[in-house]
Amino acid sequence: MSELATSPAIGDENPVSSASVQAEPAPKQLTQWGEIRHRFVQNKLAVVGLAIITLLFLTAIFGDYLVPYEPGAQDLENTLASPSGAHWMGTDALGRDMFSRLIVGTRVAMFVGLASIFFAVLIGVALGAIAGYFAGFADTLVMRIADVFLAFPLMIGAIVIILVTGRGITPVVISLAIFSWATVSRLLRSSILSVREMDYVHAAKALGASGWRVVRTHILPNSLTAVLVYATFNVGTTIVGVAALSFLGAGVPVDVPEWGNMLAAGQGFIGVNDYLWYFPSLFVVVTVLGFAFVGDGLRDALDPKLR
Repeated sequence: MSELATSPAIGDENPVSSASVQAEPAPKQLTQWGEIRHRFVQNKLAVVGLAIITLLFLTAIFGDYLVPYEPGAQDLENTLASPSGAHWMGTDALGRDMFSRLIVGTRVAMFVGLASIFFAVLIGVALGAIAGYFAGFADTLVMRIADVFLAFPLMIGAIVIILVTGRGITPVVISLAIFSWATVSRLLRSSILSVREMDYVHAAKALGASGWRVVRTHILPNSLTAVLVYATFNVGTTIVGVAALSFLGAGVPVDVPEWGNMLAAGQGFIGVNDYLWYFPSLFVVVTVLGFAFVGDGLRDALDPKLR
């Protein structure tokens, strides 16, 4: 009987003590930025776009070490040469290496595109914050000024400014920024109108925080999502604008290696030497797609409701 009492029950041939049972570790909780990064990486096109933008930045920074020829060097005995081992993308009508000029042109496109968007966002955020938070007369004044700038087509307004100030990289940056801030201002104003009614904003006011402190600390950080996405998308649009201005003869000087200048130089050879316009067009398209993919990924990552 004692043996029966001490023997394990049927089905418990391998009894395990409760102390040896190890609890499974709880899944690691991601931080807010970790979740955003995870959602961004899940978007394959966004990752492709990020790779394209990274490659463009590296090309713009280290372009001088990548070019096989001086971008402005002319070889009049080797003009309009087709792509070959010596000239990967051929030469133009003055014998200049197309590949070298395209690589150096990446720096111009990235600088003008990013600089113009930076200043547009700077102006738009400042005026949009004033309009959205203080409302009343300030809101009416800022929005009416924004309407005036929105009434002008971007290219026409930029050409008018450049005709007055003269061609150059700085006038192009200023003109594109002046006619891009209004959209940023409207986007931020709309976000602030909803954020300023949140409980934490009212709590900050009740604790005696000044208006500027409330805007800077509580409202702006929670209202910039739409602006960030718009700015990312619009870098590509601005780069197209730079190329279009140069193509029309109102952008950077003709002697500067720039994609729009190269397109303008190649338009007379369509159907004969197509590589003169094909490669600059390809650079523009790939750049715009890269920023569009990243902007789309940021939109989905920052606002999961859109997924």
